[in-house]
Amino acid sequence: MCVLAAVGALIIGAFIAVLRISPLPPLRGVGTAYVTLFRNIPLTVVMFFTAFALPVLGSTNADFLRIPGLTSVFPELRSAFPFFHFALLALTLYTAAFVCEALRSGINAVPLGQVEAARSLGLTFAQNLRHIVLPQAWKYAVVPLGSVIIAMLKNSALASAFGASAVLMGVVPELVGQKDYQTEPVFVGVVVGYLIMTIPLGLLIDAVERSQMKAARR
Repeated sequence: MCVLAAVGALIIGAFIAVLRISPLPPLRGVGTAYVTLFRNIPLTVVMFFTAFALPVLGSTNADFLRIPGLTSVFPELRSAFPFFHFALLALTLYTAAFVCEALRSGINAVPLGQVEAARSLGLTFAQNLRHIVLPQAWKYAVVPLGSVIIAMLKNSALASAFGASAVLMGVVPELVGQKDYQTEPVFVGVVVGYLIMTIPLGLLIDAVERSQMKAARR
């Protein structure tokens, strides 16, 4: 679930970031509204909305996530368990708002002179983004993006509240339900599991940050 949510959040977050810096005010408004909405409401509310409002609106199993071709790469999307889809959708939409802001901070770090030079050469807004801004923005945004992904890993624990078993917290009810298992060792195991996932990612982010600082000093 975390891999799928991270990929989806990066794609949607990049799209929203482009809307946020668009020269067209209506598109900027759409991007700003998305970020303002999802950044200021709890993830729990988003999960409740996807789990209970989407079925009312007609999407009882979130079948739109079963995209041909994508389901062959990620077999989990073929799951008939609807709450997995709803939790995945909520986690993706919520995280995309923070990915957008991390990317926008990277875009703002690109020297304005390079953007103006690209405009003077006749590059369009899309060409400027593709060839000048985004390649450099990814470099500046990689550290805050790593922090967003770590936060998403921890937020995925909330999915267990909806019965989605594809996250580490999902094994707790199953193990605790067994008569020979005690609660404390199970939760200690869950904590260790999350640390195994988040600490290497944090160390990788630190290494990237140190590498960028060394490159800036040269």
